[in-house]
Amino acid sequence: MNLFNREKEMKEILSIIEFEPNFIYFIYGPINSGKTALINEIINNRLDKDKYVVFYINLRRYFISKYGDFVEVLFKEYEENKKPIELVKGLIKDTPMLFGIPIPKNTLETLLSKKEEKNIFDYITNILLEIKEDGKQPIIILDELQKIGDLKINGFLIYELFNYFISLTKELHLCHVFCLSSDSLFIEKVYSEAILNGRAKYLLVDDFDKETAIKFMDFLSERVLDKKLSNEEKELIYSYAGGKPVDIIYVIQKLKDKNLKEVLNYLLNDVKQKLKYFLEDVKEEDEKLYKEVLEALKIFKESYEVEDITIDKKVREFLVKGNILFLDPIEGILRPQSFLVWNAIKILI
Repeated sequence: MNLFNREKEMKEILSIIEFEPNFIYFIYGPINSGKTALINEIINNRLDKDKYVVFYINLRRYFISKYGDFVEVLFKEYEENKKPIELVKGLIKDTPMLFGIPIPKNTLETLLSKKEEKNIFDYITNILLEIKEDGKQPIIILDELQKIGDLKINGFLIYELFNYFISLTKELHLCHVFCLSSDSLFIEKVYSEAILNGRAKYLLVDDFDKETAIKFMDFLSERVLDKKLSNEEKELIYSYAGGKPVDIIYVIQKLKDKNLKEVLNYLLNDVKQKLKYFLEDVKEEDEKLYKEVLEALKIFKESYEVEDITIDKKVREFLVKGNILFLDPIEGILRPQSFLVWNAIKILI
């Protein structure tokens, strides 16, 4: 399915790519707001592959518990006895992006055996330099970067990585770097880090507003159901699912063989039960925290969004970490992860 109504975000990212690399860019937003879909649309359908070489690394797919795990995710080994840049040139003829930095077999083992991140980063830099000398612009995209946020290697790996990304963007102007994350606590953490002041920018990919959500329903219903929904039906869908693209898609697809109220009640009941069990676990573990969580969630019975400091930091972070709330640290706004979660809060609290 084609990406719907993300022209503003795509235009901004494409404009960034056209200019010399200067910043690390963090693309963030609520769960399932379409961040990965957006970046894939740009890579696959909007970039000229004769001008750009994209290295896309999705950390979501891997279990990473130590430095070696992370390094292995960065690279993709090949049997061919070729120089790395020759591997790159051969691969980009057939694909708009590479899933890892190409490396000849056994070379990665040699780099890992030295146990120094400098060797790893030097290897990557040399490949990027050769790509640049070949007249193409390299781009690195790391999806779900927060997975290594607490991984220690002589301190924290994330700091070493940020330092390296700063050298690629702000200092060498060699490579664009985009980091995607739905973990708003991670974004809050990197936003407040002094090391990134003046070196990073933040792009929000949010759920749709009401007007866009209604248009999306029109687009989907005509395409999937071959009919139009009534205004009442669209208002009802929005009251349950809000502007969450994945929830709207689910509802429209299910309308092929189920009635609307049944579909919406199923979605809401699913989220409500999960929230109920979440609260039950909190109460069992910590009665004091449970009471604080209830008081915090009561705020959302009247409002969908509140200022972040309205809720105590410890409770706020607990609810964000539990994917009950979404924090936008750049705007200082706190809200439920979705309309479904919001509706569940209003029913249960």
